[in-house]
Amino acid sequence: MRMRTIKPWWVIAAFLSGLAFAMFAEDLILSTQESRLEFAAPRVHFLVGKPLERLRNASEVPFVFKITLWSGTRSHVLREVPARFVVSYDLWEEKFSVTKLVMPRRTARHLTNDAAEAWCLQEMSQDVSGVSPNEPLWARLEIRAEDGKEGGLPFGRGNITDSGISLTSLIEVFSHPAATTQPHWTIETGPVTLDELRRGRRRG
Repeated sequence: MRMRTIKPWWVIAAFLSGLAFAMFAEDLILSTQESRLEFAAPRVHFLVGKPLERLRNASEVPFVFKITLWSGTRSHVLREVPARFVVSYDLWEEKFSVTKLVMPRRTARHLTNDAAEAWCLQEMSQDVSGVSPNEPLWARLEIRAEDGKEGGLPFGRGNITDSGISLTSLIEVFSHPAATTQPHWTIETGPVTLDELRRGRRRG
């Protein structure tokens, strides 16, 4: 029986094409709505894998989000904004509910998988009324799923949300690398200006 050998160039090409797809698949899309900067990531799905398995086993799954904005230069952090969401799943309706635990607290119900993910990103929109239309902006979105075993996040100084979690503590979550087994996602985009976005030019 003749055995086929795999050519080295084929392995390299497959690796590079897979890498290119992964990079392309993780785009962060910015848009503006009046004075707010909005985010979308249609190729990033966090209600999958272990989080989705837990949801279908009737467990609530908390997620921590953080938006980081840079303006002017990449060394100037304009804003770091964390938020915590808790997702649940109705086995009968096969729909998701999401509650945002930082103020203003909101809840959305009867959502599909994609709609629940999009709703979380919509809630991360930022007021950029004080940013110059021609100032370069960079944005990073970070998402981490919590395993629910710690019973909450470490308390710290800062503004306390109505769930009893400080915003400072939420930011500090991202100062440490995610655990190897912890589902997490990080995507970035930029530079782009508000003027470009308002003219319909989006970068991902």
